Amino acid sequence: MPGPVRSLVLKSFARKYDIDLAEAEWPLDRYTSLQEFFTRRLRPGARSVASRADAVVAPSDGVVCDAGVVSQGKLLEAKGSVFTLSDLLADGELAARLDGGPYLVTYLSPRDYHRVHAPVSGKITRWTHIPGRLFPVGRRSVARETGLFARNERFITVINGTAGLSVVVMVAAVGVGHITASYDLDVATHGPGFAAGGVRSKSFRDPRSIGRGDELGVFNLGSTTIAVFEPGHVVLEKLAEGSAIRMGSAVGMLVPSSSGVSS
Repeated sequence: MPGPVRSLVLKSFARKYDIDLAEAEWPLDRYTSLQEFFTRRLRPGARSVASRADAVVAPSDGVVCDAGVVSQGKLLEAKGSVFTLSDLLADGELAARLDGGPYLVTYLSPRDYHRVHAPVSGKITRWTHIPGRLFPVGRRSVARETGLFARNERFITVINGTAGLSVVVMVAAVGVGHITASYDLDVATHGPGFAAGGVRSKSFRDPRSIGRGDELGVFNLGSTTIAVFEPGHVVLEKLAEGSAIRMGSAVGMLVPSSSGVSS
């Protein structure tokens, strides 16, 4: 867009969604497109990651959709709609490993910071990309479309480390299909040919180290994150539905006996 038009569009977008420009890495006039502004980084010092060694942190900005414990392989979403962890992950073995563990579902609106970070430290052992629908993920759509999170396109990162086994699921939505992974530059989910052939996974022969609060990936518009933890390793705080959380803030803690990589 020409400079004057771009400036007007970005200012209007920031004003409409009440975006905190003081957190942005650059002044508004340095962003060359709406896309670049939407995927903006934070300025140094804008956020701090919870400093306690046993803290589990929010992987993204947003509003809590649900937080609880996986029960008999099932999770809840808006208004009591149920979907299975096995369907969400497209991996029955991984789902069984996480059954009984705590989970957190967070909705990102257009006003939020749209980079996703690791809730715990460890090593990234693999990722999986699952093509799917691109339903909107707002409250009304989630209530209307049963099991929406397990039907939409999603990108899953598996971490093995201080919290045992954990996964962070980035759920795509309408206008938000494109996801990139910060730890693997080959991942561009709507890049040429990336999604051809259905479900795609990659295991790392040399797992990639990730620190708590380190960047995992980028949404190219607002959507949803789902973090699930192996049972017996993490206790989440009581997070009320509809409450706002910020990436890096403490949302739980490691169980004292949890110390090290799970087999």
